[in-house]
Amino acid sequence: MKDKVVIVGTGFVGATSAYALMMNGVAEEIVLLDVNRDKAEGEVMDLNHGILFVPPVQIRTGDYSDCKDARLIIISAGANQKPGESRMDLLKRNASIFKDIVAQISKYLGEAIILVVTNPVDVLTYFTLRVSGLPSSRVLGSGTVLDSSRFRFLLSRHCGVDARNVHAYIIGEHGDSEVPVWSLADIAGMPIDSYCLQCGRRCAGSEKEAIFREVRDSAYNIISKKGATYYAVGLAVRRITEAILRNENSVLTVSTLVEDYYGIKDVCLSLPNIVNEHGAAKLLEIPLNEREISSLKQSAEKIRQAIQQLGL
Repeated sequence: MKDKVVIVGTGFVGATSAYALMMNGVAEEIVLLDVNRDKAEGEVMDLNHGILFVPPVQIRTGDYSDCKDARLIIISAGANQKPGESRMDLLKRNASIFKDIVAQISKYLGEAIILVVTNPVDVLTYFTLRVSGLPSSRVLGSGTVLDSSRFRFLLSRHCGVDARNVHAYIIGEHGDSEVPVWSLADIAGMPIDSYCLQCGRRCAGSEKEAIFREVRDSAYNIISKKGATYYAVGLAVRRITEAILRNENSVLTVSTLVEDYYGIKDVCLSLPNIVNEHGAAKLLEIPLNEREISSLKQSAEKIRQAIQQLGL
């Protein structure tokens, strides 16, 4: 099967994701779909005019029938988050949009994996899973892959270390109730607290809290300044896509169905998963402290309440 990716929705996130995929040559073919076909065609023209400068790739517009031989379908369609609006506020607006999209995809769906990017991503991942009837491994959300990247960047900036040498996760909801896993954060294999002793800065709990608040509130701050977030989201989508198409077995905090995780059941939220050509192939039960477990359960409950609003 050709490494074909279909992107449904060519707004800021969908178009930027296509650009990110085009740049690193992860896909052989990228098909853009949008209810506004002129918008999709315009994005395709713009991308194709730079085809000389990237690895070979075919980029074109299409329709839902293109899903039949795709390896990955990315759903980024939906209403944009407004300034001051939480991701959960988007729920009812985007659920109605998704109902039609998933129904159309399901008519043609072959063996593709579905990646949900639209917010609130955890609820819409669950919605897509239930409506499509697919195995849970084949429906995943972008989850907190971006949040974890923000966390690692802010820790690296604070500690003066390359972000690639920082390992830290944000789990739970991609939203206000997300949970920083401080107990497993490390730099150069050392727990963050051990590194702090060598660093000499002696960070207080208040500094940790400030870092996490900046992670959690990043989207709100960016939206208030420029209207939307899309560059880093597009790169997160590219990272998940390459893990799937290249069968990497990478550990990523994608949003997937949880059946029994510290007592949490029947909800989609973000946790470390092994991601490969089969999608979210294996959920990893990481050791959490009591405070993190409690926060994760609260986050799951918030998502569950939103799911119930949809009557699922």
